[in-house]
Parts: sequence; structure tokens; C-alpha cells
Amino acid sequence: MLGVILLMNFQKLKYYTPPKTRRLTEVIKSDLCIYGGTSAGVVAAIQAKKMGLNVVIIEQSTHMGGMSSSGLGATDIGNKAAIGGISRCFYDEILRYYGNPNKKDWTFEPHVAEGIFNKWVEENEIPVYFNEFLDKVHKNNTQIVQISMESGLSFSAAMFIDATYEGDLMAGAGISYHVGRESNSTYKETLNGIHFCQLYHNFKAWVDPHVIERKPDSGLLKGVACEETGFQGQGDSKIQAYNFRICLTDVQENKIPFSAPPNYDPERYTLLLRYINAGIWDSLNLNIRIPNGKTDLNNYGAVSTDNIGCNYNWPEGSYEIREKIFQDHFIYNLGILYFLGNDKRVPENIRSEVSKWGLPKDEFMETGGFPHSLYVREGRRMISDIVITENECRGYHIFDDSIGLAAYQMDSHNCRRIVIDGRCINEGDVQIEPTAPYPISYRATTPNADQCSNLLVPVCLSASHIAFGSIRMEPVFMILGQSAATAAAIALEDGVIVQDINYQKLCERLLADKQVLRWKV
Repeated sequence: MLGVILLMNFQKLKYYTPPKTRRLTEVIKSDLCIYGGTSAGVVAAIQAKKMGLNVVIIEQSTHMGGMSSSGLGATDIGNKAAIGGISRCFYDEILRYYGNPNKKDWTFEPHVAEGIFNKWVEENEIPVYFNEFLDKVHKNNTQIVQISMESGLSFSAAMFIDATYEGDLMAGAGISYHVGRESNSTYKETLNGIHFCQLYHNFKAWVDPHVIERKPDSGLLKGVACEETGFQGQGDSKIQAYNFRICLTDVQENKIPFSAPPNYDPERYTLLLRYINAGIWDSLNLNIRIPNGKTDLNNYGAVSTDNIGCNYNWPEGSYEIREKIFQDHFIYNLGILYFLGNDKRVPENIRSEVSKWGLPKDEFMETGGFPHSLYVREGRRMISDIVITENECRGYHIFDDSIGLAAYQMDSHNCRRIVIDGRCINEGDVQIEPTAPYPISYRATTPNADQCSNLLVPVCLSASHIAFGSIRMEPVFMILGQSAATAAAIALEDGVIVQDINYQKLCERLLADKQVLRWKV
């Protein structure tokens, strides 16, 4: 019976369901329209309301908070002292919820994060339109005047913010962007492009990637690509791997045992089995404790929850294509847990260890305990007048129009799994600490003025692949969301385009709102 119930719940786990009809024709008017109910989008809306704007949020799913409420409970931060403004308030609320405001641990359960975002939206009486997918952007010269949804609903506003992880509104507005890895030569970097590295997330033992071992003509196992090796620093269209940040529990009364997902194929995990048989068992090593007997499971090692190479079409894909990729990642992620806990070919000690864990009954209840959002680590990235690069991350160059700080390491998950000299190799993993927290330029959130003059992009901002790997953390997205909304309000107040606002005025307001703009050694 439990299996039937779970299957019914898993059927509700979707990124996209095509609308049957265009059921609405209403036009919703506001001062500021935010597309994307991510953590950045929610914080932007709160700040806009504080500054007297009439604001609306449009969200594709039925949940607020993006990845912060979808399993990413062990937040990557870098340096807590660099986090200010409403972003800091979010973590202060987390600490108060757990009853110890002086506690240094900022981890949290998914439902707690979503509860905070929902409370903020309700307290500020911010309208949220769920299950809405962008259809078309309407512009008058460089101004977005209205955006239409697939449902038929439309939104007109003086200012817009794209707070999605993919940059869909930005792209729809005709703004320049990049997908993939630039070459090192593009911005004079050293860590961009193809990157071979033998750190944490590569094979520590020789593993044959062929369907029949030692027989190359048998073909490659699923998940291994047949392509040219390339060279260090070469640019390509690849993006770092996605996964679900799965919340697990070992509390027996709250545990749902792992079940086989629809279309489960145990042979998909042959590469993992060979790796285990080679003597390496580390796939669940990054299973970080969060409160109340739960964890935030992330990718670790050569073969884990990252579905390497299976997400390339996501950033620019249609909603239908993304839905297929979403389901493939769900099947892969739940399937790997079921495989490790149940397949008789897996050593008994590993099956026993994995079976201690399960999905929590009190999280993601509508989808059987499985998180509702795919971790889109990297989508489109805007190309604006300036581009943040490795040089800014390392402190070699400092922008003078800071709207917040980033502090995490330059972090890229693997982008490819290929064959070199008959063995399996992961490629793309980078984990390099910045020298210190560094400023993010306001200009990195504004498009070129001749492309769009009333849109701000705090998530898919103008940054190289490797720099974005440092910036792309939820606390930073919240910081940038607040700063973008502040800029939008100032632009409206002064009657200027977003590219021409008075930075000193913006800086003073951000500091008054307790944003951290400079790092003092």
C-alpha cells in the first residue's frame, strides 16, 4: 500500500504540465514585477514593499524560496560576516526558530525555510501567482511593458526583475547571455573552460566504462560520453551537473524507505557498482546533518547524485524538454538510493548502511518526501557592460559599485564524464577559495542599456562560468535580490533607467538597510 501511495505522490513531482487552455485574459499591473519566487525573488519583493512599491511575484511552481526551501538546508556560505540585510535576517529567523539565536549553525529543515518565506510574503501582503510559465515578453524600444504567461494572464509594470535560476525573462527580453564555459583566454582566467582535476570528485581507482569490460566495441555505459578530450582551459557549451538536494532522515518513525522510481533500471548504476567493487565507497559522504535527525544529501566522489552530462539542454530548453530532464534526474537520484539499499550485487555492509536512511514523512509531503525543485546550479548568464571573473574573485581587481559581497570558493561540479586511455574520468570539478570576500558590481545585474533599460538580473547576472560558481549561493542571491529591488525603487523615484541610477544614493540606502558592501581586513 505504501508503494502505491508513494507512486501516486511521485506522479505529482513535475517541473511542468502544459496548460490545457488559455484560461485567463486579465492584465495585472504593478510598479515592480518579479519573475521567479526563488529566495532572491522573495527578498526582492520584501525590499520593494518596504520602499513603497506595488509588487507582484510570478512563480512557476507552487512553492516559495527556490532551493532554500527544496532541500538545500546546509547552505554554502564562505564567510558569515559577509552576509547582511534581509539575507542575514533570514538566517536570524532560522536561529530563532530553533531556539538559540546565538548558535553558529545556520542549517535548517526545508519546511522551516519555506515557512519563513511564506510568512514574509503574507505579512507584506504580496500577491503571488503560482503555476505560471512565461510565454512572451512585450517591449517598446528598450522598455519591457508587459509579459504574458502561457495561461493567458499578463503582467505590466514599470520595472521587472528576473529572479529565476535559468534567466528566462532576461532571454525573452532579447538580452545577451552565455551558456557553458568560456575559454581561459576569453577573460584572462586560469580556471575556466575544460578543467582536469584529481580532487574530491574524481575516480580514485581504475574503472572500465565499457558495457562489457575490456571490450571497447561493446559501447559505453550510460552516463559516460564518447567525445574528444579537449585541452585544459578550452571553452565549450557544457554546464556543471545538476542533482536534487535530497533531505534524508534516520529517525525510524519519520522514515519512508527508498522505493524504486518509475522506469527504474538497475543497470544504470553499473559504473557505481564497478567503482564500489574496485574498493571505493564514498557516494554518500556529503550527507550533512541538519536539525531533527535529518540531512542534506549532496554529491560526493566520482559517482554520486550528480547526473553528469544529462542537463546540457536545460538552460535554453523548452518547458517540455526541461520536464524530461527533470524526470530523468528524479529517476536517477531516487534510483541510486534504491539501488544502493536493495540491489543484491551491492555489498551487504553498504546496503545496511544506506537502508538506515529514508525520505522524511514530514517534508515534501505532497511528493512522497522527495524535494520539488531540481538544483539548477548554472543556467544562462547575462553578458553586460562588465563581467565578473576569476580576477575579481581572487581580489586582483575590485569594482567600485558594490551591491553586496560573495565569499564562497570558486566551485564547479563536474561537467563531463569521458574516457581517457580506457578508463573513466570526470572533468570540470573546481574548488578554489577566494582570497577574501569580494564585491559584486551593480553593473553586473543590469543589461546593456541598448538592450533593456527596466530589467534587473540578480541571479543570472553577468559573470564568467568560474566566477558564477562562487557567486551562485543562496545567501548571495538574497543579497542581490534586495539590492536589485532597491535599485528599481530608486530608478522609479528619480525617473531614470536602471543603468543611470545614482550609485551613491543606492549605496547609502543599502548601508542603511544593513547590507555589507566592503570587506575590511
